[in-house]
Amino acid sequence: MRASLIQIAVNEDESVDSRRQRAAALVRQQAGADLVVLPELWTTGAFAYEEFGRAAEPLEGPTYETMAKAASDAGVWLHAGSIPERDPEGPVYNTSLIFSPSGELAAAYRKIHRFGFDKGEAVLMGAGQELVTVRLPETTLGVATCYDLRFPELFRSLVDAGAETLVLPAGWPERRRAHWTLLAQARAVENQAFVLACGTAGTHAGVPQAGHSIVVDPWGEVLAEAGPDEEILTVDFDPAKVAATREQFPALKDRVLGLEPPRNRR
Repeated sequence: MRASLIQIAVNEDESVDSRRQRAAALVRQQAGADLVVLPELWTTGAFAYEEFGRAAEPLEGPTYETMAKAASDAGVWLHAGSIPERDPEGPVYNTSLIFSPSGELAAAYRKIHRFGFDKGEAVLMGAGQELVTVRLPETTLGVATCYDLRFPELFRSLVDAGAETLVLPAGWPERRRAHWTLLAQARAVENQAFVLACGTAGTHAGVPQAGHSIVVDPWGEVLAEAGPDEEILTVDFDPAKVAATREQFPALKDRVLGLEPPRNRR
């Protein structure tokens, strides 16, 4: 299976529409890949908090239309990263869009864990409530976004739902890049799954981005890693390695906590 992670640069001197068209052109160039992934909030920048409300669009807005067409033109499964989605009956959400090779929306994931503590995304966006998995011909994707990477229980729940390949778009800052690499490998090892983590390049509202998109196998081996600048990271991997790893080292079968409520001692 071939995956291409488009580590697009987000800079203030490029309009959202221009970047949208540029991203679509990059997706079309990946014809022949099975899965293409874009980063988190690449239309606005993950730290451009003031733009969230202004740039928010309906689910089936301009980014949806552009990315659906790009997926269809390239004939690829496309994780189109995330957008600020305006729910007509609710708040703005950080929503990921996943399209089939025919350009149909296969799933949408509203980010569950919002970053910022008492500011930024944490107060400007609503929290998603539902886990999302997507079945591809060769593997089942488990979908998460950026800050979700710090919450292992989410990924374990995705594995319980059948996920074998964990896909995570992000707008991760350079100052915490060491955590990005460490946590991506940890999520792969503890869940015995592939991790495809796609970051951004450039600077979001003055915050330099880490880049360094990464693909990790179920043993924690880094199969490919990008540099800090805009780049397309393409890697071939064998989804069958997930089942082989889980059979060879069946640690997931030894789980105790999380499977049933713990008993209280009296």
